[in-house]
Amino acid sequence: MITNENKKLAQWAMDFALKNGCQDARVSLYSGSNSSLEVRNMKIDRLQQATECSLVIQLYVDGRFGSFSTNRIDRKELESFIKNGVDSTRYLAEDTARTLPDASLYYKGGQPDLELYDPKAENVNPDDKVSLAMGTCEEIMGKDERIISAEASYSDDTEFKYMITSNGFEGESSASSFSLVSSVSIKGDGEARPSSYWYDSALFYDTLIKKGLGTKALERVIRKLGQKKVASGKYTMIVDNMNSARLLSPIMGALYGSAIQQKNSFLIDKLDQKIVSDKLFITDTPHIKRASGARYFDGEGVATKQMPVIEGGVLKTYFIDTYSANKMATPQTISGPSIINLQMGDKDTDGLIAATKKGILITGFNGGNSNSTTGDFSYGVEGFLIENGKLTQPISEMNITGNMLTLWSNLLEIGNDPRPSSSWKVPSLAFESVDFSGL
Repeated sequence: MITNENKKLAQWAMDFALKNGCQDARVSLYSGSNSSLEVRNMKIDRLQQATECSLVIQLYVDGRFGSFSTNRIDRKELESFIKNGVDSTRYLAEDTARTLPDASLYYKGGQPDLELYDPKAENVNPDDKVSLAMGTCEEIMGKDERIISAEASYSDDTEFKYMITSNGFEGESSASSFSLVSSVSIKGDGEARPSSYWYDSALFYDTLIKKGLGTKALERVIRKLGQKKVASGKYTMIVDNMNSARLLSPIMGALYGSAIQQKNSFLIDKLDQKIVSDKLFITDTPHIKRASGARYFDGEGVATKQMPVIEGGVLKTYFIDTYSANKMATPQTISGPSIINLQMGDKDTDGLIAATKKGILITGFNGGNSNSTTGDFSYGVEGFLIENGKLTQPISEMNITGNMLTLWSNLLEIGNDPRPSSSWKVPSLAFESVDFSGL
């Protein structure tokens, strides 16, 4: 927790910086804790626990900008720390685009609690954490003679933040998170050693799925036995909800002001233009209670709001922070998305498969990349061949290639099954005419 005394210290640090040569300043206090443990073959392999309390001060001095952090939260030590920071900033190159946001853009407060912090977070019994990981690993051990290793991990985090700026912003936030992960590898044909995993995460301990993750991971890896390449060609591609966000990431990354300002985006000058299929609707919805990614303000204090990102394939916004806005002399929006929601269809992964005559279901990506400037991509993939609405052959060592804008223009259908724990609510996706390289 960040106490009132700590808040007063942050306010003092800001005032002290202004009295010692700064024209503007931002002070952020962070406090939190995390713990994690890993179990391998029913033996504890790693334990880790940490707590953190730090202060970050960003200084705007004579058209120059410096950012400094310390975990020594003591007024006496902060005096010399801040003075040295101001002096050091004066040695940096001038960059007048480094400013605080316009005060009119700040979150002003007064909204209801988003309920992102679990009051039980600090009181979960360590024995229960170990028991969860052990129980998950036990769901795998001894269930199949081909198992090489079974692993499970548990982790939890709490984070508190308080931020204040010299031009009028003051805000705080708190959040917790819990996760349980299972992974397994088995002996396959020849030298093949297929592996798979399954996981759950939640903001609240009581809503974390605690059973069945190991069983699910084992089921997924056994399905991979007998993987091989199939013939090259154009296939309908279905991507499950564990991996679909991987294909949205290049689109979202190309919308950041930093990428646009540095000419490192394939979506420059595309605002209000149709860029992809008219089936794609994406909205940023930041104020959903008890949802991962929810927030009232971004890292600069700028107020978030619900806004369309893509509507019917038409690009509606960029994510432009203060610095990028100043560099490009364009209006500021927000530094990045909060909770991404896609307008969904009426089928889950199984429904999309059943509707596919000939295609490939992607259940994993094995390397590859997307060119941020052109949108061209090449990914290694694994999954299953689909024939007449059924999975008939596990595949691996195949590649998909193409261009992101072409791929998303060939969007066939959007599923209805996003993973609820993710801040990107991306369900299973179906695309037509995707180039696969195999045999």
